[in-house]
Amino acid sequence: MFVKNNLEYGQQLSRKWYVAFTKLRNEGAAQFHLATKGIEVFYPKLLLVGAGKVGRQIIPLFPNYIFVRIDVSSPEYYSVLWCRGVKKLVSTGEAPSVVEDHIVEFLRAQADSDGLIKATSNLKAGDDVQIVKGPFRGLAGIIQEPPDHKSRVKVLMAILSRHVQVEVPTNCISVGWVAPRPSL
Repeated sequence: MFVKNNLEYGQQLSRKWYVAFTKLRNEGAAQFHLATKGIEVFYPKLLLVGAGKVGRQIIPLFPNYIFVRIDVSSPEYYSVLWCRGVKKLVSTGEAPSVVEDHIVEFLRAQADSDGLIKATSNLKAGDDVQIVKGPFRGLAGIIQEPPDHKSRVKVLMAILSRHVQVEVPTNCISVGWVAPRPSL
């Protein structure tokens, strides 16, 4: 029993995190098949609240990539390489590139038990914005209320010598360089 436990402990120490490059839109399938083989897998996904028709959308945080924790000197290495949905391990030259534990642990700390990380907006009231799409394209304004659950933001704009509050989708605004706004 003591020898077996030491062997398992030694295997845990030699396991490192690597990035597996998956086939197109096969991250979930690769995760499933690797997990059934007993390989530790982390597949981080981003939960976009208010996006899409149903009010939420889940997308891969890193499209076509998942994290696997393996010992490359063991048969686990080949289990990953020949797993359904996986193309290869990301490598530098001939050797697979190791991902530092603290990077994966940081991502895991942000995620729930299903690997979902809830996206939050950094838009806040008072931010200057430029409308980049839609009927108000080219106009500037000030955010009055941050994005709601439908990913729409209320913007105060100077239109025809009046201050008008409009509601626009967040994908129609830019917060970067904004043209000077008329004084309100």
